[in-house]
Amino acid sequence: MSLRHAALGLLADQPGSGYDLLKRFQTAMANVWSATQSQLYGELAKLEKTGLIKVTDEGPRGRKEYEITEAGRAELREWLLSPLAAPPRSEMLLRVYFLGSLDPAQARGYLEQVGETAARRGAHLTALEASIDWDDDDPSVYGRLALEFGKRYSTMQREWAEWAAGEVKGALTE
Repeated sequence: MSLRHAALGLLADQPGSGYDLLKRFQTAMANVWSATQSQLYGELAKLEKTGLIKVTDEGPRGRKEYEITEAGRAELREWLLSPLAAPPRSEMLLRVYFLGSLDPAQARGYLEQVGETAARRGAHLTALEASIDWDDDDPSVYGRLALEFGKRYSTMQREWAEWAAGEVKGALTE
């Protein structure tokens, strides 16, 4: 996935300014994809230049309201319907693979940190879910699906990290 497709998807739901989109990245899409202000505004400029979005209104202080074009909708549809190229890479699992380079206490510490981070992320997503005024529109329905995945993934990752830390502990006592 790319920021390009995330921005197109948000604009397909409803037009908005860069600021509006950034807020949606920080709330409804927090579990799915992140973007900094400079990344987002740079991508919006590229999308406009290629004709995938257009400016529909300009306001004070250079505020621009963007809307997806038919070419942008076609690009989004093509991306949505294309198969995933490959499984995503995981820096966390790459680190786990090489934890044998550390002493067991450090390896356990890393795994415990992974579990704690997952627990915090799960709690954050639960709080985020409670703070959103959900509706029956597509962004709410599919946003809830993505949020639920994040909550379940966080739970799975926490449980796995606790188990993995125990496996390292068990390896020490054998």
